Amino acid sequence: MSEHQSASVAPLPSYASGTSDKPLLGDTIGGNLARTVAAFGDRDALVDCAAGVRYTYRELAAGVDACALGLLEAGIGKGDRVGIWSPNRAEWVLVQYATAQIGAILVNINPAYRTHELAYVLDQAGIGMLVAAPAHRTSDYRRWWPRCARTARG
Repeated sequence: MSEHQSASVAPLPSYASGTSDKPLLGDTIGGNLARTVAAFGDRDALVDCAAGVRYTYRELAAGVDACALGLLEAGIGKGDRVGIWSPNRAEWVLVQYATAQIGAILVNINPAYRTHELAYVLDQAGIGMLVAAPAHRTSDYRRWWPRCARTARG
């Protein structure tokens, strides 16, 4: 708390709202998912046709919990930046919800970026962990990673 705030002043919301007849929900992503699981747990939540993956809301929530636990065990916490270098896929959704659940900041990285562009983003955004797809189109991310990591660290 700064020297100019008193203990009795409530913190301001972390969002700005423009003029509207409808108020903001004041809801969290995790709270919304939990309510949806309670109401529609066995219904389809996520279908990735290309990968042949299908999650119900209950399965999605379990995957999000497992991903969040993995991030926490890897040392990622509230306010830490997690980069995701991947096209749209089921795992992307798991990481998005998991980072929100633990209070980490998800940094979306263009999947078409090349090594030098990725290294720049990693440094600029202060990314502490990078989650990446194995490949995208003609780019083999696994082959690039050692070079990117060295470049980003200097």
